[in-house]
Amino acid sequence: MATRTSDAPGVMTGKPLIESDRVEGTTVYDRNGNKIGSVKRLMIDKMSGRVAYAVIAFNTFLGLGGEENTLPWSKLDYDTSLEGFRADVTKEQVTGAPDFYRHDDYAWNDRERELELHDYWRARPYWGP
Repeated sequence: MATRTSDAPGVMTGKPLIESDRVEGTTVYDRNGNKIGSVKRLMIDKMSGRVAYAVIAFNTFLGLGGEENTLPWSKLDYDTSLEGFRADVTKEQVTGAPDFYRHDDYAWNDRERELELHDYWRARPYWGP
């Protein structure tokens, strides 16, 4: 599933491309419209140019402090009515997600550890078919 801008599932509206600085800071909501957090940064695969992950900041105060976890980009859909991303995940899932990507010893070329993340989110790896 690709991230898309929609008023209804599967319906594209607006421009097909968006600048990365306009994505950063965008609110992420659960499927019921409850705020989970916001996009802090995007993780982009250097070789393919595809966005692999969104780093979600949550439990912040006025955009400061808080925590971060990684969500596969395929889990997000832009919802024009919310002016933010809707995800089929809960805040509890985000807060409980593997957080190894922030550890100093983590290398993004460790596919086994990335698979842990994808298994947790039940998402197809971005590098696979």
